[in-house]
Amino acid sequence: MAAARLCLWVSLSLLRLPRDAFAAGPAAAVPGARRGPGDGMNVLFIVVDDLRPVLGCYGDKLVKSPNIDQLASQSMVFSNAYAQQAVCAPSRVSFLTGRRPDTTRLYDFYSYWRVHAGNYSTMPQYFKENGYVTLSVGKVFHPGVSSNYSDDYPYSWSIPPFHPSAEKHENDKTCRGKDGKLYANLVCPVNVTEMPGGTLPDIQSTEEATHLLNIMKTKRQKFFLAVGYHKPHIPLRYPQEFLKLYPLENITLAPDPWVPKKLPSVAYNPWMDIRQRDDVQALNVSFPYGPLPDDFQRQIRQSYYAAVSYLDVQVGLLLNALDNLGLSNNTIVVFTADHGWSLGEHGEWAKYSNFDVATRVPLMFYVPGMTTSPVSEGAKVFPYLDPFSHAGGSAPQGQSKKVVELVSLFPTLADLAGLQVPPACQETSFGVELCTEGTSIVHYFNIPEGKLQEGKEGCDNTARCLDEEPAAFSQYPRPADTPQWNSDKPKLQDIRIMGYSMRTIDYRYTLWVQFNPNNFTANFEDVHAGELYMMENDPNQDYNIYNNTLHGWFFKKLLHFLKR
Repeated sequence: MAAARLCLWVSLSLLRLPRDAFAAGPAAAVPGARRGPGDGMNVLFIVVDDLRPVLGCYGDKLVKSPNIDQLASQSMVFSNAYAQQAVCAPSRVSFLTGRRPDTTRLYDFYSYWRVHAGNYSTMPQYFKENGYVTLSVGKVFHPGVSSNYSDDYPYSWSIPPFHPSAEKHENDKTCRGKDGKLYANLVCPVNVTEMPGGTLPDIQSTEEATHLLNIMKTKRQKFFLAVGYHKPHIPLRYPQEFLKLYPLENITLAPDPWVPKKLPSVAYNPWMDIRQRDDVQALNVSFPYGPLPDDFQRQIRQSYYAAVSYLDVQVGLLLNALDNLGLSNNTIVVFTADHGWSLGEHGEWAKYSNFDVATRVPLMFYVPGMTTSPVSEGAKVFPYLDPFSHAGGSAPQGQSKKVVELVSLFPTLADLAGLQVPPACQETSFGVELCTEGTSIVHYFNIPEGKLQEGKEGCDNTARCLDEEPAAFSQYPRPADTPQWNSDKPKLQDIRIMGYSMRTIDYRYTLWVQFNPNNFTANFEDVHAGELYMMENDPNQDYNIYNNTLHGWFFKKLLHFLKR
């Protein structure tokens, strides 16, 4: 009955849109339209919460992710894509507006950019203004004040965003312990039939997204459908049968489960949200550096993988619905995450840092006729694959090792869809509604194979390399030089230090500098700590050589970027 009422509400909401919102066929020419590889196509934008690239298509040998791998086999895949801040709300506002955290002025969860920083246009808003019906399902914007308690409706979306009813139970005591009692645990395999409503949020999101695809097919209207999945965000709550895919004896510890000796204290993330879960509290782990027991580390890693396979099933069902409706041949599909997640590397868990494990994300683009040959009518592109019987691991259709950023999503999608690419923001853009601090990466889709493997164009001297090589910039705030109870998620008024991090194909360079939250300024003459990791010899970023290396070129490049 509830589902029927929901369907009726959505249908009525859609019918209340202006009559021309459902005009048959491609939208009429609008200002900002041009030709692009996906001109006239729909967009399915899939964003996942806390997903690092533990996927078969990214070379992971343990995970079972056949449906996402199948998408990658038809897509352009970027193997070095990075978020601008490794926490949900700032990252999502950043890539949905095309502006960096220093421009959205959001480093926590407690302000709305249109009021707090500037009335910036968003990616879905731009598509809406260019003839698309824009729809949001699940966690796309971070809910709450950071999106004005409305997921930025009505600016960004044609109808009110859908949130699964089961979301409100995410942190309830639904995890059954060995004693039969219910707990609010970190590790939480469940019997879905015992859950409130007999379901889980991501299952509901897939159902609703499929329902909306059916309506869009019937109405023959171009759409921008964003679907935000919760898992593998904590708690690691997923259908218990997925544990069978990952026997505990096959689970290893992180390759570097220790706190690096030369890691500055300010850089360490003490994973407070993990410590607050019932099963972790019971371990009485000392703050801030006390390690979790090895067997429990394996259980966390096992459950993270299980949650990824559960996510893969949802993605597979959604893409199969796209197929069944005959929409695979005219829909661009984008798949990414808001940031990564540490699984014990550097003695850390969760996100909240500038390391690759926290900032690196999967990123792939499926564009019919561009990343694959044109799809014939009725052909199956994404048949559902059961992870219990399919290993996955399909090779990407195309792959680039170029370093790219999520802030480039907005201009890239506009470029692919044949819309005018928003102009680049000038140095001060707080009063500019439409501009982007990212750049379209469509030109990387056709890089010759040899240069794909190199990961950069090649330079004949260090200075020119540092000027021209692609770089990704991330940042993270801290309240103090040493780990505090609020180091992971400091509120704006408590931020005293900002860590600015620059990642290229060869290195990661980070400076922790004094920050004034009252005027949002960083003082690069007051450096509290630094990090420098060279990727060729130290791919896990364990050996900080900042204090025994001349790094003037790195400093110069970082400042050059920040002053743009």
